[in-house]
Amino acid sequence: MKYVVLIGDGMADRPIKELGGKTPLQAAFTPNMDKLAGEGIIGRVRTVPEGLHPGSDVANLSILGYDPRKFYTGRAPLEAASIGIALKDNDVAFRCNLVTLKFNKDKTQAVMYDYSGGHISTEEAGLLIKDIDRDLSTEKIKFYRGVSYRHLMVWSGGESEIECAPPHDILGKDIADYLPVGAGEETIRELMINSVDVLESHAVNRERIGKGKNSANSIWLWGQGKKPSLSKFRERYSIDGALVSAVDLTKGLGIYAGFEILQVPGITGWLDTNYVGKAEAALKALEKVDFVYIHVEAPDEAGHSGNYKDKIKAIEDFDALVVGTVMKGVEKFKEYRILLMPDHATPIELRTHTGEPVPFVIFDSRYKKKYEGISYDESITKRKNIVVIEEGYKLMDYFIKGVQK
Repeated sequence: MKYVVLIGDGMADRPIKELGGKTPLQAAFTPNMDKLAGEGIIGRVRTVPEGLHPGSDVANLSILGYDPRKFYTGRAPLEAASIGIALKDNDVAFRCNLVTLKFNKDKTQAVMYDYSGGHISTEEAGLLIKDIDRDLSTEKIKFYRGVSYRHLMVWSGGESEIECAPPHDILGKDIADYLPVGAGEETIRELMINSVDVLESHAVNRERIGKGKNSANSIWLWGQGKKPSLSKFRERYSIDGALVSAVDLTKGLGIYAGFEILQVPGITGWLDTNYVGKAEAALKALEKVDFVYIHVEAPDEAGHSGNYKDKIKAIEDFDALVVGTVMKGVEKFKEYRILLMPDHATPIELRTHTGEPVPFVIFDSRYKKKYEGISYDESITKRKNIVVIEEGYKLMDYFIKGVQK
């Protein structure tokens, strides 16, 4: 038996007036996902436990079968694993976004204008982070380059019980109301403030401004935590796995779970990502392992941007280029299961994650069902006679062990 998990990050949404009360999933052309829904087991699952922040870290941890209430320690430690940083027991890792702040004339006020610094390229970002590390690092604080706007700061012996706001949650808002609060806040605030002096006049940003792009003129620190302790996926399910994603936190989860991390050129986490390359790499990996996890970030990024047209495009590309490619390529393995779902919702109207239950489909090549007129979208969660899983971490058990005719 081969197992394929297809994650359209943030794909679920809420009705949008401009779409006639439809969600982007309902408005998009998704024949492949609809086919899986029409022939598979449908249900709803709550991937984010009550009381936890509805982040992709919590949700994907849950989908992989780990109870976030027991194993979640923060987002940044997962990203540290992805970029090869071995955290010590007393290290605290922070996500370091390159963001665009819009200041008033005398620089006494700033709003969060862009959480991604204009989706800055990894090459440009590398030059900025290099100079941030040169100017702001200390004996205990170091900065490390990641991908695009997503980077890392590690504070040896640092504070982890500090309240930090995700930058994508405060778009258009005065940052004064969302600066870090708690033990260690002075250190974190000082780093963020001082980063403006390093970045604002940087040659990379001058060139970006000249091209009409957003300037990555500040860092934003958040998502902190210490290294987690996860058992290997193989120890729990007796199968080996592989994972493909453009996002460091997802790759970090895969590393802690003991998966092979598939390297695919041209994956960006945005609309221009190499969708087909992800699917083909996963299919090739299935020749050696029995489980693959394919994570696509683009719908979530479009949700954060508040652009429903971009989200529809991301969903349609996911359906055609990832889901469609996998459905065709996996047939050679004869017996296989596919789990299709978002990790959470990222409603266009809110531009941030929410924790409501999301729809899932489990397709089993041996037991094809036949639902007439069903589409894969949020309406599945309202249907009767569906599988309901209230504790998201139990879905993986059901996917691997519990599917029956």
